[in-house]
Amino acid sequence: MRYVSAYLLAVLGGNEKPSAKDCTAILGSVGIEVDAKQLKTVIDSLNGKNLEELIAEGMGKLASMPSGGGGAAPAAAAGDAAPAAAKEEKKVESEEESDDDMGFDLFG
Repeated sequence: MRYVSAYLLAVLGGNEKPSAKDCTAILGSVGIEVDAKQLKTVIDSLNGKNLEELIAEGMGKLASMPSGGGGAAPAAAAGDAAPAAAKEEKKVESEEESDDDMGFDLFG
């Protein structure tokens, strides 16, 4: 996906036929290592094709895919639900507090 994204960014930037070097420069600017074989496959697949048509065709395929989620979960009985939820919250908070920095400091 990263190679397709880099290719599309190059095209959006005005380069109608991005090369592997162009895509590598885009990916390298954000610290992503490039697998030359995979990048070549993507470039070979996309070169010479109208990207707007490919995107429109892909959107049509996505529209036909079922993406419905299940319905909402049934509501629990009102009697014991609130105390159980409060106990669970307290338990989760205590676990989070004990693992706040897990032995290292992310920002310093």
